[in-house]
Amino acid sequence: MTGGFARSATGRVVLRVDELEKGLLRSLAEQVLAFVSPDDSGPERDPLAILIGIESDATKPDDPALARLFPDAYREDDEAASDFRRFTERSLRETKMAHAQAVLDGLGRSGEKIVLSEQETASWLGFLNDARLALGTRIELSDDNQDELADLPEEDPRSGMFQVYDYLTYLQDSLVQLLFEALG
Repeated sequence: MTGGFARSATGRVVLRVDELEKGLLRSLAEQVLAFVSPDDSGPERDPLAILIGIESDATKPDDPALARLFPDAYREDDEAASDFRRFTERSLRETKMAHAQAVLDGLGRSGEKIVLSEQETASWLGFLNDARLALGTRIELSDDNQDELADLPEEDPRSGMFQVYDYLTYLQDSLVQLLFEALG
């Protein structure tokens, strides 16, 4: 497994990954990209609303993982939450898509050593967060069951998902620590 994110001698952010890790990260980025992409199909979609970033029929997603990635801004006021979602959800989706695409682009042009620009570093941080939130929601991770999930037998499908979640947590933590050190 990788040693996480590190700084190069020139101060650039670097991640060294083997082919397995690279394939996993590529697959996750593709899945996040597809998962958060807005559905612009159908005759009822207003092209002008799409162009300016308004969702005419924005509602809280039924999928718990999507609802975790796009939560209501106002929990006690459904009308305000709906209005806020109409004007912001498309932009949030596009940002999450851009993060996942930046990860895919970086993985595509790199070998085992991935060197990130400042903007790419921010995209990786956003992508890692989104992937972790979606996975954590899928396996119903909570403060109360983290040890239980970590001890699942390998036959349990959640075991592999938890291991991927744990790997992404490790990567995200190493990147956050690296960025935090730069502030000091």
